[in-house]
Amino acid sequence: MRFSALPVIAILVMLLLGVEIPATAQSSQPLLLSDAINTGLKNYQSIQAKRNYLDASTAMVQNTRNEYLPNVIASVQQDYGTINGQYGPLAAIGIPGVASSGPVSSSQNWNASFGGLYFVNTNWEFFTFGRLRSKISLANAQVQKDSADLVQEQFIHSVKIASAYLNLLTTQKLVQNAQANLHRAITLQQVVAARTRTGLNAGVDSSIANAEVSRARLALIDARNGELQVRNQLAQFLNVAPVAFSLDSTFFSTVPAEVKTNSSITQNPQVKFYQTRINQSDVATAYLKRSVLPGLNLFGVFQTRGSGFDYSYSPTTNAKYSHDYFECIKPARSNYVTGLAIAWNITSIAKVKHQVRAQQFLTAAYKNEYDQVTTQLQDQLILADQRIDNSLQSAREVPQQYKAAADAWLQKSVLYKNGLTNVVDLQQALYALNRAETDRSVAYINVWQALLLKAAASGDFDLFIKQVK
Repeated sequence: MRFSALPVIAILVMLLLGVEIPATAQSSQPLLLSDAINTGLKNYQSIQAKRNYLDASTAMVQNTRNEYLPNVIASVQQDYGTINGQYGPLAAIGIPGVASSGPVSSSQNWNASFGGLYFVNTNWEFFTFGRLRSKISLANAQVQKDSADLVQEQFIHSVKIASAYLNLLTTQKLVQNAQANLHRAITLQQVVAARTRTGLNAGVDSSIANAEVSRARLALIDARNGELQVRNQLAQFLNVAPVAFSLDSTFFSTVPAEVKTNSSITQNPQVKFYQTRINQSDVATAYLKRSVLPGLNLFGVFQTRGSGFDYSYSPTTNAKYSHDYFECIKPARSNYVTGLAIAWNITSIAKVKHQVRAQQFLTAAYKNEYDQVTTQLQDQLILADQRIDNSLQSAREVPQQYKAAADAWLQKSVLYKNGLTNVVDLQQALYALNRAETDRSVAYINVWQALLLKAAASGDFDLFIKQVK
C-alpha cells in the first residue's frame, strides 16, 4: 500500500503551499478556512480513494464470514456416448464425480445411447480449530488499518490546506506591499524629476529614481508569480480550478488565544495509523500459525441417473438399447453417500514456518517506523513551541518597527522636497519602510503557522481550527 511515512510536520516545514478557490470564493464573501478545508476533504481524490479502500476491506470482512457457509453444488447433465468397459486400474486426479459404467465386452463396439446424471453435492467444513475465526480477525484488522489510513489522510490534508491558505494570504499581502512600494517609488520619481528639471537636484538623482521604479516593478512581478504558484497549489488541494480568491484577512490582526494542548502524541492520527499496521501484522502472524490446523468436514452426495441401456443389456446378447432421448434421460437409479472427514495437510507446518518468520520481521519493521514517527513528532512539538514563542515576540515588535520606518520615510520625503537631504538617504528610508511592511505582513501569519505546526505534531487539529472563523 502506498503511503508517505514522513509526518505531515515535515511537509509544513518544507512547503509553501497554495490553495485553489472553489466557486464560493469568487463571490463577495471571503472564503473561510473552514470552508476551504471542507471543500478539500470532500473533493480531493486521494481521500476518495482511501474511502474506497475502506469500503473494499469492509466488504471483504463479510466475504470472509461467508466462508462459514457450506459448499452446495447442483448439476444437471445430459450425455450421449458408449459404455464400453475394461478391467484395469485407473485414477482420476482432481476430478470429483462418478464415471460411466457398463459391462466388459470382448471387443470394441460402438453401441451408444443417451443418458442423464443429476446430483447435489455438499461439503461443509464446520469446525476449523479457530482457523476461520483467525481469518475473520485478520479481515477486521485490515478494516481498522484502512480506517486509520483514511483518518490520517484527512488530517494531513486538512493541515496542508490550512498551511496553503495561510501562505496564500501572505503572498497576497506581499503583492499589496509590492504595489504600495511601486506607488511610493513612482511618487519619488515624480518629485525627483520635477526638482531635476528646475535644477534643484543633480541629474543623477533622476537616474536613481528611475532605477528604483524599475526595481519596484520587478519586485511586483515576482510577488505576483509567487501568488500564482501558491494559488495553483491550493487549487490542487481543493480539486477546483485555480482562480482568484478573497480570503479571510483577520489573520493579519489577531493572534491565537490558546497555544497549549493536552493531547498525547499517541493520539495523533499518523501515530494511530502506524499502530494499526503493527496490530494488523500481529493478527496476520496469528492467522499463519493457525493455517496449519486441520478441518472437520461434513459431506454428502445425492445422485440419480437415467440411461438408454436396459438393465439386462450385454454386448454378447441381442438385448436392445433405446435411442429415445426423453426415455433415456428419465431418472431410473439413485444413490446417496454422506460422511464425516478430517483433513490435515501435515507438510503445511514446514511450508508456513518461514511465512510466520517473515511476518514477524515485518512486525518488527513496522515497530521501527512507529518509533521513528513518534520521535519525529515529539521533536516537532518542541520546535513548534519554540516557534510560537518567537513568533509572538515578533508580532509584538513589528508595529514599533513599522511606525518608526513610516515616520522616517515621511521625514526624509519632506526633507528631500525642501532640499535638506539627498536621494540616497531617501532611498534607504524607502527600503526600510518596505521591509517593515513585509515583516508586519508575515508576523501574525507566522504565529498561526507555528500554531498549525503544533496542532499537526500533537494531532490536536481542534487547537488550531477552533480559533479561526
